[in-house]
Amino acid sequence: MEISTLAHSPLGHHATGSDHYDPALLFPIARAETRVDLDLPQAPHGADIWNAYELSWLNAKGRPIVAMGRFTFAASSPHLIESKSFKLYLNSFNEERFEYPEIVQQRLHTDLSRACGKPVHVEILSVRPAFELSCTPLRGTCIDDQDIEFEAAAAPTPNTLGLSQPAPFVRETLVTELMKSNCPVTGQPDWASLQIQYAGPRIDHAGLLRYIVSLRQHGEFHELCVEKIYGEIMARCAPEELLVYARYTRRGGLDINPWRANFQPKEIGQTRTLRQ
Repeated sequence: MEISTLAHSPLGHHATGSDHYDPALLFPIARAETRVDLDLPQAPHGADIWNAYELSWLNAKGRPIVAMGRFTFAASSPHLIESKSFKLYLNSFNEERFEYPEIVQQRLHTDLSRACGKPVHVEILSVRPAFELSCTPLRGTCIDDQDIEFEAAAAPTPNTLGLSQPAPFVRETLVTELMKSNCPVTGQPDWASLQIQYAGPRIDHAGLLRYIVSLRQHGEFHELCVEKIYGEIMARCAPEELLVYARYTRRGGLDINPWRANFQPKEIGQTRTLRQ
């Protein structure tokens, strides 16, 4: 994936950030440009859920406040936010004084909504209760222990996707912990747990796992990887309902958890996995 604007982003370059609150650090990237090479059969429902584990500012008396932030960006927003710029932006709060947490929340909402072009849902979570949250795996049947052969793949192999024979109508939720791709700029590995919920003709589990494993050398942003998987499954397996949800391990105090679906699910699980 080559995006012309990435040459001007802080990703892959030395960046010192700012000692003071600075919304100009945010670097938006047009989603339309990132989706040029994707096969998206229809505009999916979805969101990108970011968790920030290193959110801090000073209260009116200069005492540090530490918290967690959760930010939900609509998949239909015109822009996504480049992750390093998001990290630098959050760091710019560190030495800034705010009288109330609600002021921080409003600043975050205003800046992020302006940058991505659509309202962003912002939650500030107290750290102490968050410590008590347990980690649980994504719900579903794990497909990782299949005794099958894998061939080294320099590029994704969507041709391995297909239906089982016979292919009765089923409704099932499948999970794999073997998801890996690479950052398109730095080449560093991105790891994720992946959940696929669908209703339709039964998808061949072996072919699905081979396809997921073939993404190991693929360079793409988290959000685009999920959209790629969603689009390829829709194109080759034609389920009536499909939801693809990835929970990526954190990097730089942030984790990104995109989901895409052709229906509006009742809820999306927010519980961290063990690797997050």
